[in-house]
Amino acid sequence: MTFNDLIYVFLKELGQFDCNVSCADLIWGLVFPDRRDRWYHVQIVKYKETFYISHIDGKSCSLEAVPDKTVKTGQSFGFSSYEDGHDDPARAWMPLITSARAWLKTVKKDWIRSNQRVQKHYPLSCRYGIVPNAVVRASLSDLYRIDKELGKNQTKKFIRLVEEGYFFKESNTITKSMTANDFFNYCRIAYIAGKRKDEQVDKKMTGRQMYERYADGRHEGLLDIEGDSKEAFADWIDGKHPKRTRGGHPWEIKRGGNTTHINLSVSRPPYSGNKDEFKIELCGAAITRLKETIQMFLAIYDASLPIAISDPEGIRQRLLAQDNIGIVPSYSSLHRANQRFRDDQSVYDVLYYNDLGRHKRRIAPFITWELLPVFKPSDL
Repeated sequence: MTFNDLIYVFLKELGQFDCNVSCADLIWGLVFPDRRDRWYHVQIVKYKETFYISHIDGKSCSLEAVPDKTVKTGQSFGFSSYEDGHDDPARAWMPLITSARAWLKTVKKDWIRSNQRVQKHYPLSCRYGIVPNAVVRASLSDLYRIDKELGKNQTKKFIRLVEEGYFFKESNTITKSMTANDFFNYCRIAYIAGKRKDEQVDKKMTGRQMYERYADGRHEGLLDIEGDSKEAFADWIDGKHPKRTRGGHPWEIKRGGNTTHINLSVSRPPYSGNKDEFKIELCGAAITRLKETIQMFLAIYDASLPIAISDPEGIRQRLLAQDNIGIVPSYSSLHRANQRFRDDQSVYDVLYYNDLGRHKRRIAPFITWELLPVFKPSDL
């Protein structure tokens, strides 16, 4: 049987099994072993007449197949050197498809028992799960701890403010009026309080000067408006000032990547009847920036200025290790991986199962694993 014919037969057999639907796509998630009990996860997506076959937990190139017409490699997007079989897909995919077809026959005989085997034996290092941060923190002594980095006094102070309901009082987070220079004063306090060990912050500089040096640079005209004018700042916020431009990052007071910068933003508070009010809020949720962000918040608070911080309850959870750590498959990137988990799962940081090292047996009972796809023959 040629490689193309093997694919066509496989796709025809696959049509006898249940699939999921997402918009116009039909999706099959197939987890199966080969004869040596090595496990694989392959996803097949059908859009219109084309099937897209992907090796989820491996490096085999993707395939695009139109039954009884063509089989070709999928687009590599410039990463073909990292894909196995891009120049010879049959070499990479024939063993996989052969094992997958054998598994289809096994599932047909007893799909309950087959799926039990998948749930029990598919490698934990290839699965998603969540585990209480407290368990991980108590087990991995070298784990980065934001509470220790911040220090006991500042940690307790922030937790106390959350528990006392500080963030529910509008007077604590909203100011009645503001100018550009008022904003730069906020920045000055923040830069001094959040200074990292590898940074030099000259306290003799004004807030405007610090903003010019440390912020993103794309200020959208904020540096060009009259500094002490409440009207000019209000018009700039509302997009009515002639100096206001678009497409910048005026609130990015400390540079970073898409998820690793720190924002000090000013906005109109929602549902406010007062057109002169502004809400000032810090945001720097990345584990590498959270210490700085909390230090900035506490310093502005100590200066008796209104200030909010994004997700204060979540930060409290993280300080007390009441959140969860996400377990991510070894084949996935950790970058932004926490965004894959639902908000109600309280996952802010992630790691690989193998990162647990010798503590796997101790921690494993606390891990809630995400169910693997249940694969069964169609009843229709």
